[in-house]
Amino acid sequence: MFETIATLYVDIFGIFLTAAAIGLLTLGAVRAGLPQGRTAWALGGLAALLAVWFVAMGPLARAGILLPPPTITDPPYALMPLIGGAALLWALGRFTATGRAILGALDQRHLIGFQIFRVMGGLFLLGWAMGKIPWEFALPAGLGDIWAGIAAMGALSALNRGAAHARARVIRANVIGLADFLVAVTTGLLTSEGFLHLLSRDAPNIINLYPLALFPAFFVPLFIAFHLFSLAALRGGAAADVPARA
Repeated sequence: MFETIATLYVDIFGIFLTAAAIGLLTLGAVRAGLPQGRTAWALGGLAALLAVWFVAMGPLARAGILLPPPTITDPPYALMPLIGGAALLWALGRFTATGRAILGALDQRHLIGFQIFRVMGGLFLLGWAMGKIPWEFALPAGLGDIWAGIAAMGALSALNRGAAHARARVIRANVIGLADFLVAVTTGLLTSEGFLHLLSRDAPNIINLYPLALFPAFFVPLFIAFHLFSLAALRGGAAADVPARA
């Protein structure tokens, strides 16, 4: 039952988050005044990349390739989509002229607001309640994701009000969000089959099996990229900290 729910959940959010990210970047392209042809090539290419990435992770997860390494000398395939995917998205956004133009036209409402979708991690709590996910992972990861989403809501609200503490709220939301990923990855490795499997040895975690493997292999890199974009905008100056034109 839980696998059916999780599969539907992952498929829906795979489409929704991709559409939300492309929609925000399209808004940035329009605000930046980029030519339609350039925008179409850039965002069309990104949409194709995300679609292929999402679809490709399914067979890899079903084949067990995304499981943590059984020994310390084996390649960490489980972390490659997570770290490599986040790095790729960061590079596209910060080291290409089109990416910089699009992100430069967005403000913190868009960048930190994307983290509101982090509440989707509440699925881990349902998995724990149904006896499918060990509590050592489900509680810190699920509650941490919900906390990250709520923190993003608070930051967005402060930005919309033009509150004096809006910048501090944005920084806080980014710290909470990134810290949650660190905790989730650590507890995920400690509870899953592999050389670091120290917790929940009688009932290993299924976070690196299909369909939940799409969380670390696809969703997390997307959220990390937006965290990095938000932090870069904060360093860019005061103009990035307050709402600009809608």
